[in-house]
Amino acid sequence: MTIVTEAMMKQYQSLMEQMDEPLKITFKNVHQGYPTAALERFLKAREGDVSKAHTMLVDCLNWRIQNKIDDILAKPIVPTEFYRTVRDSHLVGMSGYSKEGLPVIAIGVGLSTYDKASVHYYVQSHIQMNEYRDRVILPSATKKFGRHISTCVKVLDMTGLKLSALNQIKLLSVISNIDDLNYPEKTDTYYIVNAPYVFSACWKVVRPLLQERTRKKVQVLSGCGVDELLKIMDYASLPHFCKREGSGSSRHSRGGTTDNCFSLDHAFHQQLYNYIKQQAVVMEAPIKQGSFHVDFPEPDLEDEKITETLESAFRGFGDRNGVSKSLHNLKINGD
Repeated sequence: MTIVTEAMMKQYQSLMEQMDEPLKITFKNVHQGYPTAALERFLKAREGDVSKAHTMLVDCLNWRIQNKIDDILAKPIVPTEFYRTVRDSHLVGMSGYSKEGLPVIAIGVGLSTYDKASVHYYVQSHIQMNEYRDRVILPSATKKFGRHISTCVKVLDMTGLKLSALNQIKLLSVISNIDDLNYPEKTDTYYIVNAPYVFSACWKVVRPLLQERTRKKVQVLSGCGVDELLKIMDYASLPHFCKREGSGSSRHSRGGTTDNCFSLDHAFHQQLYNYIKQQAVVMEAPIKQGSFHVDFPEPDLEDEKITETLESAFRGFGDRNGVSKSLHNLKINGD
């Protein structure tokens, strides 16, 4: 575990003072009034190496400027029905807050198909949710709970995970790499639920490849994980796939409102989508069809090794079960 010292922080802050003004401006959207905490996140991501942490942050800020990330919350994906297909094929949402005030982000890993749009739309949507979390949700939680809240917990539903997930690995690697390089240390704990054998087998080969700080954040829970999750959050904040009346990434409706936090009809996605449309009006940004293209960072050696290991593991499962898997389908739609 990296311990950030006062000497580290003084050296880091001295380097930050030398940055150009455009970098300092976009840094405000990163730190949201808590610059020291933001610097600590990048330091932890680089194991306390000030020089590497500074380089990482400068690269992140340049990426934000070059890709106009500060404006991405004013770029709605339209029309609405097309955006609904994106939501139906990339299952992610927010179900509530932990008892400590951390947003609970739910992700339907096993049933996400990523097959209704090009990779650019999925990346745009993912970054918009990151930015909405950092600029709206976390500041609101900080105010509500009376202390600085800068991280979330994630509950990953592995229901439906199959060998066909091999086709998603490269897209998932792109999204993961964007998070690692530009949104480091934003997740407090990853809870894995509804894990089938194929996940358990992959986890055994991937776990040793992860950095220690990442491994410590991952908890694989039994079944839908409801008993363990209720220790850190109230029942109302449980993702729908963890509730006793039915696990799995399915739809639930109560009193005319959907309990499925993946759905565009859920309150979280309605608020997010309306916010983006309102920001477009405020910034007088033209609303037009077409994705908001963002440059993808090159995967680092660690990510490439993990991807190759996963591909090898999936191929092994396929061979064992008499399933012939072709890697020709690994090209990302839209690239």
